[in-house]
Amino acid sequence: MTDKAPAKAHLTPRRRTITQKRSLVGWAFLLPAALLILWMNFYPMFQALWMSLHKGIGAGMTWAGLYNYERMFKDTVFQQTLVTTFTYLIVQVPVMLVFAIILASLLNDKKLKCKGFFRTAVFLPCTTSLVSYSIIFRSLFAADGYINHILVGLGILETGYNFLGTPWSARMVIIIALLWRWTGYNMIFFLAALQNIDSSIYEAARIDGASPFQQLRRITMPLLKPMILLTAIMSTNGTLQLFDESFNLTRGGPGRASLTMSHYLYQLAFEKAPNFGYATAVSYVILALVAVLALIQMRVGDKR
Repeated sequence: MTDKAPAKAHLTPRRRTITQKRSLVGWAFLLPAALLILWMNFYPMFQALWMSLHKGIGAGMTWAGLYNYERMFKDTVFQQTLVTTFTYLIVQVPVMLVFAIILASLLNDKKLKCKGFFRTAVFLPCTTSLVSYSIIFRSLFAADGYINHILVGLGILETGYNFLGTPWSARMVIIIALLWRWTGYNMIFFLAALQNIDSSIYEAARIDGASPFQQLRRITMPLLKPMILLTAIMSTNGTLQLFDESFNLTRGGPGRASLTMSHYLYQLAFEKAPNFGYATAVSYVILALVAVLALIQMRVGDKR
């Protein structure tokens, strides 16, 4: 007993040293990436926050405090973009998630043939370039576009309708474009979640006489709740930062009817007389909205 005790005491410092060396090696590999993230991500964020408290241009920027944030309460254009963005959010996100769940349920059927083809076809739109698909939808819904050609040919319209020149229809074109592009993306998440559900649960439900709709409502939806929460948060985040469709599809028009907050931010910073202080303040309001809505969704959707 007396011989073994000194041996253990002698090995303990050596083991700690090896552990420390391994820890240092790990930090040595992580440090360059961590410094790069701090420099490329967090430093611009703090710099933008500091800039949002100033007004003016370049070296002539002066301290303004909360002036830029107070200005938003009087800015009718910003208020209009806020309403427009939330219109997209309230209409598009629920419809898209419902379509994604239905498509995932249909494409998860073991009896369905050519499942790979249909899954690829539904997912393919989200791989399309944002600019190219916006241009395609712009040409489809133009006054002399293919959609008007079909509607006139079927006798529904006498002449072509100016979809992009009317406020409500311009917003609907953007919503349709978002549904076309992002439904398949969310469908993949739900499909992955459905494949993790034990098929014996559905077999037991069918034996008990449950209809497909009852299985969807009583089994599929409760088990998909974590994935619904995840996709809802991601979709909300993306919609509040919506830019490409407003910029490329409708140019924010007619007037400012389809202008989003991110598109307005771009106009403030680059298209009009540069106002980087006010633009960065708008960007932080968007960040705050994203954070608050994500927190609300987590509180409501995750009972833990």
